[in-house]
Amino acid sequence: MRINFDFNDLDAFLAVMETSSFHHAAERLNLSQSAITRRIQKLEETLGSALFERTTRAVKPTLAAKRLQARAEAMLESARETTLSMRDESVAFAHQRGLVVTIATIPTVISSLLIPAIRSLKDQQDGIRVRLLDHAANEVAEAVSGGEADFGICSIGSLEPNTVFEPLFDDQIVLALPNKHGLAQKQQVSWSDLRQEPLILPARGTGNRLLIDDALARSRLSAQWTYEVGRSTTAMELVNDGLGVALLPRSAVGSVSGRHLKFQNLSNPVVARPVGLLTRVGVSDNSATGLLKSALRRCSQSLGHD
Repeated sequence: MRINFDFNDLDAFLAVMETSSFHHAAERLNLSQSAITRRIQKLEETLGSALFERTTRAVKPTLAAKRLQARAEAMLESARETTLSMRDESVAFAHQRGLVVTIATIPTVISSLLIPAIRSLKDQQDGIRVRLLDHAANEVAEAVSGGEADFGICSIGSLEPNTVFEPLFDDQIVLALPNKHGLAQKQQVSWSDLRQEPLILPARGTGNRLLIDDALARSRLSAQWTYEVGRSTTAMELVNDGLGVALLPRSAVGSVSGRHLKFQNLSNPVVARPVGLLTRVGVSDNSATGLLKSALRRCSQSLGHD
């Protein structure tokens, strides 16, 4: 049988057992209540048994939960003892251990922000390894809130109550079009210029689409789309093939798909999204995470400006 849970799931289970509350368990572990629920559900799916009966008044453990409690405590205690033992044995070889930093990020800022930040640390990394989770904005927030990532680079604020958002720069929504397109030669492009163009928009429900729709509604304008796409890279491929013009964040300019395109500003209204660092409340940065965040702050200073 495949074991599909980890020690974090057992920690969540014991916290619920001890507090008789998903809410209090989340506060104890500095997680969101939805993260606690997901961990309990994973345990239940693996064990094939319900662990808690939830009513409007109380959370009651089932017989399966009572049987699991002692075993979970023993497993975690054994894991702690093993970890302490391994740390004691490996202190002399600390220089050989590579620190892994997991970053959840929206894809559009990888080439313009994240890669320059990593490059700037080339002489300071000293064995740092970086794991990238490229997600949509709401998935970045969930990864940070649930402890799957050390921090995130996101285009929305703190969706989860246990995260904090640090703005870095404003990422303007611009028009991407082929270099030989008629609008590429104009000094100023207006929204009215797009009426006769096959327009490529971010998919409905995405953060970028919500920004565009809201800004246009407030200005009493509308944008009739021909194509809706989920990712900016897909939109740029369509533009490269001459199928239309696309509304994209300026941070996408540096990507491979955007290197042969022209990007024009749009005014009245100017639409921009805030891009920043998303961190879980109460989590202290280790040296590697601190270095990467500092590098991102430095590199962001050249973004968001014409």
